[in-house]
Amino acid sequence: MENYRTMDSHQLEQVELLMQPAFIRLIDNIRKQLEQSQWKGTYQTIENWPEGTTPEIQAKVNQLQEQLDRATPTQSVELTQALAELPQPEISYQLSLKRQEHQFEVNIWDLCYQICFCDFPAIAKDKTQVDTSLIDLEGEVDWNRLDLKARQVVEQLFHNLPQPKPEG
Repeated sequence: MENYRTMDSHQLEQVELLMQPAFIRLIDNIRKQLEQSQWKGTYQTIENWPEGTTPEIQAKVNQLQEQLDRATPTQSVELTQALAELPQPEISYQLSLKRQEHQFEVNIWDLCYQICFCDFPAIAKDKTQVDTSLIDLEGEVDWNRLDLKARQVVEQLFHNLPQPKPEG
């Protein structure tokens, strides 16, 4: 996310603290919403490669990553070094929602950012602020507030989807 470049180290730590829990609560709330709606949802992993990365290099990176998954500790060091010299994709996740003739694609990271930040997306990119109400006084995730905000983001997403055509 571009906004990370303008954050100080304390804000980055807060974002890192919140992103994984936000992702988990988001996926769980999407699952719950899908269970009670007529929308069907599927997830896709999207690899966004740096410009100019050839298909051959992409295949090589994927091959090395697969080898790394089943490598011995010694092999892991060598494979990690080889991967460090190659371009890496930025991974994003997409939710595809489908109902009748309607289909929508939603970037999961954008939903996570809506949870973790105040007023995302900010009009001025350098004005985005971490939602510190999601962090308790001890500096830990406030799971109740995080779950509430994740639920609100998901409810808003589904509320904004088109309503089905009446039968008949």
